[in-house]
Amino acid sequence: MPSTSIRKTEYDPSRRILSVWFVSSGKRYEFEGVPPETYAAFRSAFVKGRFFNKHIRNCFPYRRVASDSHG
Repeated sequence: MPSTSIRKTEYDPSRRILSVWFVSSGKRYEFEGVPPETYAAFRSAFVKGRFFNKHIRNCFPYRRVASDSHG
């Protein structure tokens, strides 16, 4: 099911960094130390926004990434 709040995600398993792009702001955030199993559960979650809010948003350190023009 597509998310209404999350536009796109990418995951780097070697660095355990989850990148999330938000629909409303268009901003990208990187969440650090996200285990592969958490990302797998997030990917398969029926309601991604709810899973994100409960299991990722306040559970991992994050930083806003400056948008680049390369996409």
